[in-house]
Amino acid sequence: MAIYAIGDVQGCYDELMGLLKKIRFNPECDRLWFAGDLVNRGPKSLEVLRLVKSLGDSAVTVLGNHDLHLLALSQGNQSHYKHGALEEILKAPDRLELIEWLRHRPVMYHHEKRGYSMIHAGLPPQWSLSTALACAHELEETLRGPGFHRFCQEMYGNEPELWRDDLEGMDRLRFITNAFTRLRYCAKDGRLSMRDKGTPGSQSSGALPWYDMPDRATRNDRIIFGHWSTLGYKQTGNTWCLDSGCLWGGKLTALHLRKTRQPRPLQFSCPGALKPGKK
Repeated sequence: MAIYAIGDVQGCYDELMGLLKKIRFNPECDRLWFAGDLVNRGPKSLEVLRLVKSLGDSAVTVLGNHDLHLLALSQGNQSHYKHGALEEILKAPDRLELIEWLRHRPVMYHHEKRGYSMIHAGLPPQWSLSTALACAHELEETLRGPGFHRFCQEMYGNEPELWRDDLEGMDRLRFITNAFTRLRYCAKDGRLSMRDKGTPGSQSSGALPWYDMPDRATRNDRIIFGHWSTLGYKQTGNTWCLDSGCLWGGKLTALHLRKTRQPRPLQFSCPGALKPGKK
């Protein structure tokens, strides 16, 4: 059995199919791990969503910020909606089934035997792996439970910036959401620096990529993530960024998680659905 972790697809269905052909994916024996953001901005979000759902146990996907945007839209929250790429999903005859499936996806996936964890964006330095998994479970329970609608109305915002164990209610859920689905940089004191988004070197003075925080509690754990297209494919320490900018004319990356050897990236070149800087 081969396991491939795949970076942000964002509706680029044709490129995903090209990558799956390149790696000779066999759903009967292989497994795919998607690092979130299956949808939005690209031309065929509906097809991507249907495909990954149809793979059943052959695929696992964690939720990204664009996936959460879709869930918020499904609940009537249009406060951050800037793109028309999700309308096709919201009008599809199987929309309710797709939304129900999506809201039951994890926000963090941990494979004990292979020793990898997968998230969409980042982890704050204060969280150990066990804390991260527990926080993921809290958010997943909210998304799957009766609090789903309210969460979708109140999830947006950059506060609070600093983790505390005694955070409660939407403050706690919003911090967890921002860490798992939006984080790129942290300030020196461990606060989430949500306004920093560009390549390393462009950030606020003293801010560091989350994976470079010197006191990060998960520095000895192997973490796969996406979300950061301007970073591109990057392996550093025990982390692998898989968002290599397919949407923007980069590449779609599959990381082959081999049992006894280092992971090996395989990539499919993409023409790009959007030009950099266009939204």
